[in-house]
Amino acid sequence: MNIYDDIAYLKGVGPQRAKVLASEAGIHTFADLLDYLPFRHVDRSVMSTVATLTEESGLVVLKGLVSNMQTVATGKHRERLTVDFYDGTARLQLVWFAGTKWVRDKLKPNVEYLVIGHPTVFNGQWQISHPEIEPYSYVDEGARHPLMPVYTTTEKMKQNGLGTKAIARLTDTLISQFSIPNSQFSIPENLPQDILSHFRLMGRQQAMTAIHYPDSREQLEQARTRLKFEELFFLQLDYQYAHQQRVTRSQGRIFAHVGDHFNRFYNEKIPFPLTGAQKRVIKEIRDDMRSGRQMNRLVQGDVGSGKTLVALMCMLLALDGGSQACLMAPTEILATQHYNTFCTMLDGLGISVELLIGSLKASQKKSIKKRLAEGEIQILIGTHALIEDDVVFKDLGLVVIDEQHRFGVEQRSKLWNKSSIPPHILVMTATPIPRTLAMTLYGDLDCSVIDELPPGRRPVRTYHRTEPRRPLVFSFLKQQIDAGRQVYFVYPLVHESEKLDLRDLYAGFDMVSSYFPRPDYQVSIVHGQLTPEEKTFEMDRFKKGWTHIMVATTVIEVGVDVPNATVMVIENAERFGLSQLHQLRGRVGRGAEQSYCILMTKDNLSYTSQERIRTMCSTTDGFEIAEADLRLRGPGDIQGLQQSGTLDLRVASIVDDEPLVRATRDTVHDLLAADPTLSRYPLLRQHIANSKNKMLWGKIS
Repeated sequence: MNIYDDIAYLKGVGPQRAKVLASEAGIHTFADLLDYLPFRHVDRSVMSTVATLTEESGLVVLKGLVSNMQTVATGKHRERLTVDFYDGTARLQLVWFAGTKWVRDKLKPNVEYLVIGHPTVFNGQWQISHPEIEPYSYVDEGARHPLMPVYTTTEKMKQNGLGTKAIARLTDTLISQFSIPNSQFSIPENLPQDILSHFRLMGRQQAMTAIHYPDSREQLEQARTRLKFEELFFLQLDYQYAHQQRVTRSQGRIFAHVGDHFNRFYNEKIPFPLTGAQKRVIKEIRDDMRSGRQMNRLVQGDVGSGKTLVALMCMLLALDGGSQACLMAPTEILATQHYNTFCTMLDGLGISVELLIGSLKASQKKSIKKRLAEGEIQILIGTHALIEDDVVFKDLGLVVIDEQHRFGVEQRSKLWNKSSIPPHILVMTATPIPRTLAMTLYGDLDCSVIDELPPGRRPVRTYHRTEPRRPLVFSFLKQQIDAGRQVYFVYPLVHESEKLDLRDLYAGFDMVSSYFPRPDYQVSIVHGQLTPEEKTFEMDRFKKGWTHIMVATTVIEVGVDVPNATVMVIENAERFGLSQLHQLRGRVGRGAEQSYCILMTKDNLSYTSQERIRTMCSTTDGFEIAEADLRLRGPGDIQGLQQSGTLDLRVASIVDDEPLVRATRDTVHDLLAADPTLSRYPLLRQHIANSKNKMLWGKIS
């Protein structure tokens, strides 16, 4: 018997159930079953009674009998199942809105059941919706285990006899193999003994046993700590080892000297004095570019901190070294904004700057590509058009990628390969990376932070308003417009939706136009379904002050810079994430005048929405907002091709386990510093060998 045997060979599984386990839970082998961790343990020694329930009871475990099952149709192909439950002290109602047929077939009268759930009061009666329910004999069968595991299961698994009770039996059967004398069935250790001893960690086999069937809560926490450490340790090892290899092996262009392009711009063209943070980051980048190794640096800077100016000055360093530079942005609006900004700032310096976007005519694209290949174009700015195969540089020395999280891994990697000697890579983001996530995510990137705003910028004041106060909001907007300012309205939808109870852009346009009628007020409209020419036309009208109000979707989230716009109204703000709200708010506050952001929401908000709104109103610090967003939303899958959702960790949380994140980061750093080739750690060398074909997120960002 081997840990990697097919799960079909485990007693109680067989071919049919093996197919279901594979398709529904990704369980193919014995090892996969052990990795299918319980999300909760039930202490069968702690029972509640219905008579003693209170609103503060939380999750409870009850034992009693069921009766009087009733089914009520609630819609097409939908029904509600209610079941009476009596534990000898009082009655409550169990309710299901899905999987009702399976529940009806399963429950039998005069059989004792164990019920687990969160009780609530509805119409004066206690009820539990969608409880976990098993015959009480299930607990007796596992009497040798004080804490019973509860597993996630699907309807299809349950229909094939693979509910949480069955999964628990299978893991119990599997784990029992560890205690058989002279058994070769074991889980191999993957952490070095000196690390286990230093941190007083359980062995891997003991931890995998205790995570399913612990003897006590204390042992369960020890097992979780061991598995959390393991996950975070190998995540750190992957990134830090890749970073070490890049630093020691990657050849980089050497831009050793500051020349006329940089000096003339610095002395003649900088629109305002650099902040201390900008100077520090430029020095860090310059040190990279003359080091002889390839730069791979992330620059974080809050909205309006001056990242674009830093990027331009570093591109001039590449030009002084005789190379070309390019900047890739996620949208045509943002690319065009950068192009116009660069042309204005570089005017009179004799530097050739071009814009390559998909909406250009074929003849224009052809001309630009020809001049680029011949070296006539020194700085190229564009969108995804830059990564097309026929876009060839004569000598690409620096790649700047703006708002990097909007590009896929494959897209970014194509720019990496545009030169025989890989160009230096500078990644910019206005979405601050939380400290805990940065420690985990950017092991392969050097990080710089621009943490100062240019002098004269005032923090944006943010307010939360609901529908009854709309007249007061509109009165305030009229005051701002009459004072010569401009206003944004942002909507989550372009057109009305039958499925979502949200304001849409066109309904909003009609409402705004009725409050602000012509000819006294002019209103423009911008959304992603307009043609590039239509969007440019409307944006130009607003930038030139010909329209007072812009009604838009989140197409204006990045790349729109109108210093005279002082108010941002975000409709249905509860539908936006914190990061997006912060980006949208960054469209105002770009001039010297006081600016405002008004978050319009419905009255009844969920807890998460309330927290988002509260955070936005209490701070303008992007890093504080990013930390709150991380807690509320999750960090995203950082290691693979997916870049949204939840981080692919089974046990650890980079939000809740920051001390372990720090400990594993420091341990890996010290380990690689003392033994760069891992010569004393064959287990870790094997892990690196197994991971060498894994595409690391940071390597080509």
